[in-house]
Amino acid sequence: MIVRMSKLEIAGPKELLLEVLEVIRELGTFQPEEERAADSDATLSDAEVPEERAVAELLFLENMRRQSGEIIALLPAVETGESRLDPMTVLDSIAATAKSHLATCRALSERHESVRREQEELTRYDVLLAAIDRLIGDRDAHTGLDFIGITLRDASLVEKLRELLSFLVEGECTMTTTVAADGTLIGLIAAPPSRSPAIKKALSDEQLPELPFPESIANLSLPERISYLEERLAATRISLAEIEAERDRFARRWLAFYRRINQWLVERLALLSVTGSVRRTGMCFVIQGWALTDETAPLTERLNEVFGGRVAVEQRAILEQDLEKVPVALRNPPYLRPFELFTRLLPLPRYSSWDPTPFIGIFFPLFFGMMLGDAGYGLVLLAAALLLLWRRPRGAGADAARILLISSSYAILFGILFAEFFGEAGGRLLQLTQILPERSRAVMPMLIFSLALGASHVLLGLLLGVITAVKRRERGEAVGRIITIALIVCLASLAVSLLFPSPWLLTRPILLLTGLLLPFLVLSGGLLAPLEMIKTVGNIISYARIMAIGLSSVLLANAANHLAGLSGDLILGALAAVALHAVAIVLGLFAPAIHALRLHFVEFFSKFIEPGGRRFEPLHK
Repeated sequence: MIVRMSKLEIAGPKELLLEVLEVIRELGTFQPEEERAADSDATLSDAEVPEERAVAELLFLENMRRQSGEIIALLPAVETGESRLDPMTVLDSIAATAKSHLATCRALSERHESVRREQEELTRYDVLLAAIDRLIGDRDAHTGLDFIGITLRDASLVEKLRELLSFLVEGECTMTTTVAADGTLIGLIAAPPSRSPAIKKALSDEQLPELPFPESIANLSLPERISYLEERLAATRISLAEIEAERDRFARRWLAFYRRINQWLVERLALLSVTGSVRRTGMCFVIQGWALTDETAPLTERLNEVFGGRVAVEQRAILEQDLEKVPVALRNPPYLRPFELFTRLLPLPRYSSWDPTPFIGIFFPLFFGMMLGDAGYGLVLLAAALLLLWRRPRGAGADAARILLISSSYAILFGILFAEFFGEAGGRLLQLTQILPERSRAVMPMLIFSLALGASHVLLGLLLGVITAVKRRERGEAVGRIITIALIVCLASLAVSLLFPSPWLLTRPILLLTGLLLPFLVLSGGLLAPLEMIKTVGNIISYARIMAIGLSSVLLANAANHLAGLSGDLILGALAAVALHAVAIVLGLFAPAIHALRLHFVEFFSKFIEPGGRRFEPLHK
């Protein structure tokens, strides 16, 4: 339900403004009004152009917040206690310190990032270095040969490359291969220095690249490259560890302090931002805003307790022009609260409108149960809801589980009334007494019942729309909806009269009344009013989906039982029945849910819900 709101004015001495806002923020029950009210006292001027001192304070605090936030972001998240220091006592002295600390943190972060990038680049060669090291061994120390490392795309190139090298240098070089840890095929060619240029040119012509190494060591021999890279990688690891240790020491000393400073600054700036909407004179302030009606008394008592009667709270009347600005808060009993999961899919209703949650909570499980209508399927969904609720006891998942729990209970109830338990065969097997018509055969009675239910649902929506229009003093809208209700009742009576032996006795007066009402409908709603009337009739016809989904549900269950029985084998038939009923349960979960929501969102809520509400967002920590 939409919670009742009160319009409040809080007034007090100007020097207490921030302290009053701090108390309001602690309570978290008051939302300051950003726009000025039209009926405001003319002797109270709006917040004047901010004084130079106030602007300087705001800029100073914002700069401090930015600096402290950046310091926190640059430091590692080490475990620290909570700082109990009062920021007000050290704010001026910490300004210069924060600037110095920020420079230190930036320098450490830049060094850390530079060394980390270098280490990341060198680490890419780790796999290649290990493979080459296995191939070279100690040969470079005794032979004086040049070593050329290459990567091979696949093993078929090895023999071709051996033949090419044999042709070029006539046996003066050797080639060995190995597979690196990442699966790359590595080749190592050992050749006299005089033959290296020819070999490298031939490799380039054959598009066989040498092992990639940084350009800074391109002039070194392969063993020298490997040695250099190993030394640099070890050095970066040491350097990175030293930088991280220095950052950790700094964070353990200062992180808790700057977290406390930053939290205080955020809260302080939030209060200062609210002061922009406060009306002030040279001596006092007035804050206009909204509070939940049942929270007004505790707010007043708290302000009186803290300020000893120096701050006054006055409740003002909510005028008609205020209705568009009143913030909206929804509050529902535990049974209905999970259905707010569906309400959040819709725009927030206006304060003068209706909360859609109770209507979804009442009618959605009813429609779902009527469409599914199988006690066996309902038991399976009930077990699934309990399992989901056990796994996710909080949050949106828990709300969905509770909705499924309630809806599956309705499915079990209607399953008993329809005598269906995994289809009609299960109901006959359990000897369930059929109370309602057999859905698979009584198509017309179920269709008539669905349309009657739809007419009742839509008429309820129109009646609520009349109440809303009356509250908003929209007489034309109210009259138009009343005439629409009368015309729908006439059409329904006309349909019912056809069931009597002498329908013309009722048909003529009903048609006469309908003809008299149509001109008034046009006068109250304009030329498009008859089209809206036709649309409303279409909304009622749309409820035929209750019969259609229910019929498809029972036919699918019966088909599953029939196909399972055709197998002629007990085990195969049982497996087929489980698989087919599993498909039917999945369809029986989503189809009724989607169509039940559609009937609410499109056919029902369009008759009385007015979207465009403003969410109640009180000032809080």
